[in-house]
Amino acid sequence: MMQSPTTRVGVVGAGRVGAVLAAALRESGHEIVSVAGESAASRTRIETLLPGVRVDKPSAVARSCDLLLLTVPDDMLGNVVSMLAASGALRAGQYVVHTSGKHGLGVLRPAADLGAHVLAMHPAMTFTGTDVDLDRLPGCRYGVTAAPDTRVLAEALVADLAGQVVWVAEEHRVLYHAGLAHGANHLVTLVSQAMDLLRDSGAEDPAGTLRPLLTAALDNALSYGDAALTGPIVRGDVETVRAHLADLASTRPDTLPSYVAMARATADRAVADGRLLPIRAAKLARILDDALVRAGTRG
Repeated sequence: MMQSPTTRVGVVGAGRVGAVLAAALRESGHEIVSVAGESAASRTRIETLLPGVRVDKPSAVARSCDLLLLTVPDDMLGNVVSMLAASGALRAGQYVVHTSGKHGLGVLRPAADLGAHVLAMHPAMTFTGTDVDLDRLPGCRYGVTAAPDTRVLAEALVADLAGQVVWVAEEHRVLYHAGLAHGANHLVTLVSQAMDLLRDSGAEDPAGTLRPLLTAALDNALSYGDAALTGPIVRGDVETVRAHLADLASTRPDTLPSYVAMARATADRAVADGRLLPIRAAKLARILDDALVRAGTRG
């Protein structure tokens, strides 16, 4: 059921996030009046997820709507807002919303100076840019930074998307985004490296082998934090770690630095919660350092 007061939505940036959020808002009853997207991939997403929606230039999209959704990359956002403001495409009373995790309201100052109502609303979700994402949106958290005049709109839009609001202060946006990127993006790298190692070991289905283990580890970590730690580091199994390092150096030397970095961080946290004796941690630290020295890498 549509809850938010504005219904004529324009979208600048038909990337993976923009096209999906626009489709979800359309399903909730909003009118997507126009969208800007120039790449072939963007045009395909528009045709697939937003059939019948007019494709136009960013300035024309901005002029056509009551709520402008800016879903461009972080580093482009400031320039896009400044360009739209300078061209006269934004107006007083309009709602201008961006989905960047890094940025808060400051990047939207050119719009606010014209009298627009501004809002930062970042979905804590990874997107494929296909209709698969629509089923993942219910329950998604949105990191929201809002002025007093847009808090009600923020709550209504997130409700329309079947999500939940997480209020983030302007000065904490970068830290909020770093937490999400460190957890999600680096997790992909970590899991991909783990699959490479299993593949090298002869495992025929690395993903199938890892899935039950990683699913349990993720659930436990989210529920119990550091108490969920298991394995040779937290047990202080120095010789096991030494063997890991030797095989990594000979088989997957590109993975050695990340293994060492995560082993160090894991040892530090295990010491802090009392599960690893400092003397064992110091011995682990020495063999980790030695592994990088032998590999010709300082980490």
